Amino acid sequence: MQPKLLFILVTLFISQLFNAQESIHAKLIDSTTQKPIPFATIELNKKSGVISNENGVFQMYLDKKITKKDSLFINCLGYETKRIAIKKFTDSIIVLSTKSIELDEVLVSNKKYTVDEIIEKAKENLANNYDFDYSKSRLFYRQSDNNNILKNTIDIKKSTIPEINQKFVDSVLYIMPKNSGNYTEILGDFYQKPISKDALKLDIIKASNLYDKNNEISFEGLEEKFNNIFKKHVKRDSYFKIKSGIFGTKEDIDSSLFGETKEVDKDIEKTKAFIEEQKKKEAERKKNFLRYRKRAISNLEASSFIFEDSHLNFLEKSNRYEFELLDYQFLNGEFAYKITFTPKRKEDFKGVIYVNTDDFAIIRLDYENVKPLKKFRLLGISFSQYLTKGTFIYSKNDTDKYALKYAEIESGNKFGIKRPLKIIEKNKHTKGRRKQNEISTDINFQVSNIVKKELVVFENESITEATFNSFKEKAKVKPTYLPKYDPEFWKGYNVMEPNQAIKNFKSIE
Repeated sequence: MQPKLLFILVTLFISQLFNAQESIHAKLIDSTTQKPIPFATIELNKKSGVISNENGVFQMYLDKKITKKDSLFINCLGYETKRIAIKKFTDSIIVLSTKSIELDEVLVSNKKYTVDEIIEKAKENLANNYDFDYSKSRLFYRQSDNNNILKNTIDIKKSTIPEINQKFVDSVLYIMPKNSGNYTEILGDFYQKPISKDALKLDIIKASNLYDKNNEISFEGLEEKFNNIFKKHVKRDSYFKIKSGIFGTKEDIDSSLFGETKEVDKDIEKTKAFIEEQKKKEAERKKNFLRYRKRAISNLEASSFIFEDSHLNFLEKSNRYEFELLDYQFLNGEFAYKITFTPKRKEDFKGVIYVNTDDFAIIRLDYENVKPLKKFRLLGISFSQYLTKGTFIYSKNDTDKYALKYAEIESGNKFGIKRPLKIIEKNKHTKGRRKQNEISTDINFQVSNIVKKELVVFENESITEATFNSFKEKAKVKPTYLPKYDPEFWKGYNVMEPNQAIKNFKSIE
C-alpha cells in the first residue's frame, strides 16, 4: 500500500473515531429498596430527553459535542431531582433518593383544600392547563401483541376419513405455536390538533415489525394439507352438517376446494363474510401502515382523562367515585397531591392521580380495572376482557401548557371453546344413505391475548395551522421486517429501551 493512501485511510479512521456518536446507557434504582425506577424523565440540559422503561433502563444518544456545561437532569415522581455532569458520567447504575415532604412545605403558598375541592379545581382547570392547539411531537410508539394458547385439545371420537385421525390432529396441534409475539415500533413526528380526530399527520422516520414469518408459512401449509384431504374424500356436490351440542347448521362445501360457488346457509355465510372481512382488514393494515398506526397513536392519546368521551371519567362524573388524599409527592421542584379514586357502584376503574398543588393540573395517572370490562359465557363458549390498565404522564411544553409525555395501556382478553363438535358430510344426490362421512370430536381450546401500547414524546412544540396544512405525508411508508431483535436497528436514535421479552425474541429457524 502506498504511504499516501495509508495516511488517508488512517486519517479517516481517526476522524470517524472522534466524531462517533456518544451514548449514555444506565439503570435507575431506588436508594432504599434497590428496585428499578420506571418512567423517569432523563433530559439533556432540561430540553429533549428520554424516559426509563419498566425496568428502569434508558439509553440516550448525544448528537452534539459535549462540553463541561452539559448535564443530565433526572426527574421522577417522589424523588429528588438529580443532576449529573455528562463529562463526569461513568456509572451504569444511577441511584435516586426519595424526597421527604413536610406538610408545612406544601402549605406555604396553598390553603388546605379538601379532596373534593382539589378534584373540582382539577376539572375546572382542564381547558387552561392542557395544550389543545396545533402541535408537533417527536415520538416513539411501540405496540406489543402476545398470544398464548392455554389449552388446545381435540379428542377424535369418530372419523370415517382415515387421514383425519387422532395422530394427525395431535401433530397439527403440536406444531401450532403456543406463544407468539408481534412487536411494532415507530419513530416519527406527529402533527395534530388533539381535539380534532381528523387533524392528524404522521411523518415516520423509521419503523420496524418484529415477528415470526414462519407461523404464516406453516398455517398456509396446514390449509393446503386439509384441502387435499377433503378433495380426496368429499364429493363435489356434498354439504356439511355441523352439530355442536343441541345445535346444528348446514354448510355447502367451501368453493375454495373445487373452484365453484355454492349457496350456503345464511348464518354460515355471515360467519364466512366476517372471517373474510378480518383477512381483508389485516391485509389493509399491512398495506396502509401509516394510516392505521396514525390512528392507533391518536386513539391511545384520546383515551386520556383530559377528553370528555374518555372511559376514564373520574373527573367528568366525579360523583360516581370516592376520592382520598393519601400523601404529597415531589416532581420537577414542585409538589403534587397524591389522590386515589375508587368507584362507588358500577364504574370500571380505580387508580391514583397526582395533582400539581399550584395549578391543579393532573401530571400523572395510574389506573386499572376493578372488574372484567366484558364477559360472556354460553354453551361452552366464553370470552372475557379481564385486563385494562395504564399510565399517563404530562409535562409542560414550550407554551407553558401541559402536553403528553408518556402513555401506556395494557389490555388482556381470553377466549375459550369447550364443547362437542360433529361434522357430517351429506349428499342428497347419492342413492341410499345420504350421510357420507362423519367426524366427531370434543374440543377444549383457550387462548389469551395481551396487547401493550406505549408512547413516549421526546419533544413537543406548538405550531400554526398553516404549518400543519403545509406538511405532506409519505403515504407508502412500510416497516422493516425483523425476524429477531436487532440491537443495531435503533442505534443513533433516542427510543424507549425494549423489555426483556423483545430482546429475547427470535424466529424459529
